[in-house]
Amino acid sequence: MKRIDFLRKSFGSLGALAVATPLLASCKEDEVIADATTTTPTTGGVDTSVTPSSCSVTNSETAGPFPTLQPATLVKKDITSDRKGTPLTINIVIRNVNNSCNILANAIVDIWHCDAAGEYSEYGGSGMQSTNYTSVHFLRGRQTTDSTGVAAFTSIYPGWYSGRAPHIHVHIYNASGTSLLVTQIAFPEAVSGVVYAQGVYASHGQADTKNANDNVFSDGVSTEMSTVTGSTTAGYVLTHTIYVKG
Repeated sequence: MKRIDFLRKSFGSLGALAVATPLLASCKEDEVIADATTTTPTTGGVDTSVTPSSCSVTNSETAGPFPTLQPATLVKKDITSDRKGTPLTINIVIRNVNNSCNILANAIVDIWHCDAAGEYSEYGGSGMQSTNYTSVHFLRGRQTTDSTGVAAFTSIYPGWYSGRAPHIHVHIYNASGTSLLVTQIAFPEAVSGVVYAQGVYASHGQADTKNANDNVFSDGVSTEMSTVTGSTTAGYVLTHTIYVKG
């Protein structure tokens, strides 16, 4: 069965809730929050001091077929593990639509994405993913937003797989562990083109799906497009603001 068949929004809307609820219930809220807060990194230069005059909730998207199975156990800033690729610093800003677009501190942010070959950890061995990565954990992690509303991660530039444009999955909870939003982060195609032409990405080639042709991004990427700066030699920095009803 093709991977894209699992990415229809009707499936994802139900799947995200079905997966997220029992997983969070499986661990005590105070333990999850305490652990995440302990490892929240400094963000190094993300200016969140200017509050937008108006804002709307970022588009909700499918969690996809590969959500993190036990996110509370993966509280870490550096989610690279043994994966090779162009370095990527990820700075995610969370703002609260219900509080005049102000930043939301102490929000729990889970992210996950595929490696340079388009494969995810925690899954595999049949059908949609050829390599069995069921017992390993890479390119997945949880952080809590700091006093400036930023959750920061160290990773590699995501690869791609057939039928999808490059993306990062994000699931955001409030400080009490209540789900606020499941969404995805899109990438500028010009940057992806440069990355995929070199290094460990080159053998996989260029992405076969543009943002405009991606089924998940069929509602547009105006609220999901990231800002990416840097180079293949120095590494890239991704900055993206996500708006939730906190």
